[in-house]
Amino acid sequence: MLRNFLLTACLALAACGKQAAVSAADLDRPYPPEQGGALVDAMSGEPSGLIAMLAGESAAAAIAANLFNSLLKYDKNLELEGELAKSWEVSKDQKTITFHLKPGMKWADGAALTSADVLFTWKLVTDDNTRTPYGADYKLVLKAETPNPLTFRVTYAQPYAPALDSWAGLQVLPKHLLEGQDINTTPFARHPVGSHYYQLDEWKNGERISLKRNPNATQGQARIDRLVSRFIPDPAAQFLELMADNIDSMGLSPIQYARIFPARPELTRKIAQYKELGNAYTYLGFNLKHKPWDDRRVRLAINYAIDKQELIDGVLLGLGEPIASPYKPGTRWSNPNLKPYPYDPAKAKQLLKEAGFEDHDGDGILDRDGKPLAFEILTNQNKQRELSAVLIQRRLKEIGIDVKIRVLEWASFIGRFIKTGDFDVVVLGWSLGQEPDQFNIWHSSQQDPGKFNFIGYNNPKVDKLLEQGRLELNPDKRMKIYHQFAQQLYDDSPIVYLYAGYGLPAIHKRVKGIDNPAPPAGIGHNSYEWYIPEPLRRTEIAEQ
Repeated sequence: MLRNFLLTACLALAACGKQAAVSAADLDRPYPPEQGGALVDAMSGEPSGLIAMLAGESAAAAIAANLFNSLLKYDKNLELEGELAKSWEVSKDQKTITFHLKPGMKWADGAALTSADVLFTWKLVTDDNTRTPYGADYKLVLKAETPNPLTFRVTYAQPYAPALDSWAGLQVLPKHLLEGQDINTTPFARHPVGSHYYQLDEWKNGERISLKRNPNATQGQARIDRLVSRFIPDPAAQFLELMADNIDSMGLSPIQYARIFPARPELTRKIAQYKELGNAYTYLGFNLKHKPWDDRRVRLAINYAIDKQELIDGVLLGLGEPIASPYKPGTRWSNPNLKPYPYDPAKAKQLLKEAGFEDHDGDGILDRDGKPLAFEILTNQNKQRELSAVLIQRRLKEIGIDVKIRVLEWASFIGRFIKTGDFDVVVLGWSLGQEPDQFNIWHSSQQDPGKFNFIGYNNPKVDKLLEQGRLELNPDKRMKIYHQFAQQLYDDSPIVYLYAGYGLPAIHKRVKGIDNPAPPAGIGHNSYEWYIPEPLRRTEIAEQ
């Protein structure tokens, strides 16, 4: 899990400092590691809260990853290693895992962190009253116990392939602060106390979240003193802040990466650019509980009517990959036999005609039973998604579909529409981990409010494959199961895969300690080791 990079991709110093002139030679010369300084960054959306299991959104996960720990984590080569756990054992029958915690760990407030906190967190995530999309993995545990304060043991009814990965994804919460509270409404979500490298300093609504180093951090001390996320939804505004030296890092848009940077040598002298194909993809999703999206022919028609290469070229400037399954291209889980549906408007029209849609009144819009084929695409304030929606709108108009676009602020989008199911079509993205299990997204049992199957997908064959994939320990057999799962999704077309874009982080060269080239886990795998030499730091911090 690339949790530590969420420090850069989404964290920022909410106060802007003034920087004395620093030459390119100063930026490029080596400096020894040292502690101190502040990292300034920007993020596009403001979290709804900082309990990641409840928020279910990338903004919350980004901040929370610097506040809370899990039992396990992924190293730079994407191999599991201990975080709160110093070691673990799996029983011979593959049903029991025993975790041994590191001794002497504390929460930021000084209270001891023990196996009781892990057990408490497991009880929370499996409580039916907890509004979380992540509970299914942990409900498979038959018994969880704490033989002593440094041991946590879980037993499953049968071997569960994603078990260890799941314990790398559950952030442990403090029992002594949350016991007896309603986890869904607790003020702790706005005032968290964690155990990781940083602790909350200040949260100023609509402006920033500021973090400071946690002296009781369970993993030792990070080198950078302060992190703050500035909420800047517009990438163009972020870029202006980057050029003005008011932030140290941001994710570049394709235009900024491919066109603006090459034309501005002064930027390349002080800012380093990186390019990574991440574990995320963008899609157009149908609400399958609404007509006409319950008709597979209509969904397939939309798939044929969208020119995916046009999106990659026009939106990403070629900095992306076409996809046909919900996995990162090039990984063993991505079915190599699947190719994106081709752009074929004639085929789209044929399918719509078979579904009963024709232009009966001559107004250029297809209709059925007197009702026009018209709908609204909802998306959040994300320029790539907005532009994607515009290009999709144009292509669908060419085959007689009337599309409106509505762009919403993230929290409103999630709260008013996604969690309530009050939408027809969305343009969104999924960020995925290393584990191929996607039960939480696609299984028919995961459709309750706040869970991830908000499009209402229900296919018994897919349910069975997802259940089998969780129990199969042989990696080659698991691969075949997930290839079949991807084939079923491809045939059903509950979503239209649009593209997998490259991550394009830009980081000021004052920030040192970044691995380049990046290891498999990405440049942020060791962000706790990044440092800012004193001569390169901002010399004045002006509170805003």
